[in-house]
Amino acid sequence: MFVADCRREFYDVIVSQRVLLLVASDVDALCACKILQALFQCDHVQYTLVPVSGWQELETAFLEHKDQFKYFVLINCGANVDLLEILQPEEDTFFFVCDSHRPINVVNVYNDTQIKLLVKQDDDLDVPAYDDLFRDEDDEEEDSENESDGSEPSEKRRRFEEDVIERTMRRRQRREWEARRREILFDYEQYEYHGTSSAMVMFDLAWIMSKDLNDMLWWAIVGLTDQWVQDKITQMKYVTDIGILQRHVSRHNHRNEDEENSLSIDCMRIAFEYDLRLALYQHWSLYESLCNTSYTSASLKLWSVQGQKRLQEFLADMGLPLKQVKQKFNSMDMSLKENLREMIEESANKFGMKDLRVQTFSIHFGFKNKFSASDIVYATASLMENIEKERPETTNFIKALDSLSRGNLDKLHQGLELAKKQLRAIQQTVASCICTSLVISQGPFLYCSLMEGTPDVKLFSKPVSLCLLSKYLLKSFVCSTKNKRCKLLPLVMAAPMDVEQGTVIMVGIPPETESSDKKNFFGRAFEKAADSTNSRTLHNHFDMSIIELKTEDRSKFLDALISLLS
Repeated sequence: MFVADCRREFYDVIVSQRVLLLVASDVDALCACKILQALFQCDHVQYTLVPVSGWQELETAFLEHKDQFKYFVLINCGANVDLLEILQPEEDTFFFVCDSHRPINVVNVYNDTQIKLLVKQDDDLDVPAYDDLFRDEDDEEEDSENESDGSEPSEKRRRFEEDVIERTMRRRQRREWEARRREILFDYEQYEYHGTSSAMVMFDLAWIMSKDLNDMLWWAIVGLTDQWVQDKITQMKYVTDIGILQRHVSRHNHRNEDEENSLSIDCMRIAFEYDLRLALYQHWSLYESLCNTSYTSASLKLWSVQGQKRLQEFLADMGLPLKQVKQKFNSMDMSLKENLREMIEESANKFGMKDLRVQTFSIHFGFKNKFSASDIVYATASLMENIEKERPETTNFIKALDSLSRGNLDKLHQGLELAKKQLRAIQQTVASCICTSLVISQGPFLYCSLMEGTPDVKLFSKPVSLCLLSKYLLKSFVCSTKNKRCKLLPLVMAAPMDVEQGTVIMVGIPPETESSDKKNFFGRAFEKAADSTNSRTLHNHFDMSIIELKTEDRSKFLDALISLLS
């Protein structure tokens, strides 16, 4: 059931209860969690936080805690499956689900008692009507009584014939209704996509209750930016939501310019700006950022000798000396930095990079520290999927969560260093995949498989890193191929998951086109291909388009996928 009034139907209900928070492992979920934790702190709400990275962990966490808790809040998990069927809860258990995954399961939508969905009301949900999906069984079970009531045999026969005709008609109507229901459900569930960021939904709740702080607003911005960085929403949706947040930013960060003490040393200030679409450039060198940002790397084709020449020409066109470009951004000459954005934009237009400017927000902590929203997204995601030390996933989750607080700048800087390594690894892998022609056309889709022993292959056994790699690779492949048909194809990417158990992780991503609506059909296609071939798969991720698969079942699974999508 959709919650119409978040404050009355959600917050006021749980404020006096003990609550279990189940939070998915993505940056938007972390930001929504931070906002809710801050609200809980204001009102002294008792809660327990459990990170969950997939359906198995969600079920385990629920089974462990179901005796102590009656109220469960699920963030970025749980909306797109039938929760009651998976968890089999008692009738006095209630679930509040704040999840950006779409489509929302119809049973969750029409369950009035136990499942409450916290969803932005103006999201385009297109849920089918109740009567098209559910009907009473009573009228099906009615069997006409044929017992003798003393009437003539001819009368009985006539009644019996009418009965048979009526029952036949009813069965036909039921078959037609079921066929129509299957069709409606198929159309509704065919594509997977994302709605409004959960962090924005939580910020709306804080705002309605007049408890919104600048920190909460920043987390909402980071949650939205995560959706944009991960390519989960359309450019139109991103710009619309940026506009909504911009009004809040103006309200919270309004200062008189003539005040002498307008910024105290530990003050926090958020600003809207048109920034460059270059990853981490303010914490890196401009040269490294240009080389490791997917947009510039793909546009200039930096994996080729010709591409490297184009990069040199691009820098020469801006009139930037190599010595300046290759040193840390902070150490560049002030005279160059002042007009840098304009210089880069002007030259980028000549080199066919018309979208190098993007609307975003930045945050200042006092005088020294300035971060853009995408910096935080890269840093937090890298901390969450850190593979440098063998740690339990919960440790990485807590570290990533802590890095979002402004008191933990050391963790944030650690995240930025990890993010640089991750971006370098992605770019090197993209270059080697294209130079060695690892991306092959399978007919209805492109396919690329990373071999065991590839550098950084362990990093790509993690879902967020593998999705980023897949999107960067598809973007680069579209720029490098001359085959017009291949430019319009989606990509399936596989990487070794666990060598001992012999499993691979596979992700499917939609085509890289200008008008792409970011809707992904691979979730349903993977399920059907696995069922039809009895492949040993594990659909454990909250994104349906990511699956785990036994290595020896891979070829028959791919054959089924090709015939299904052809």
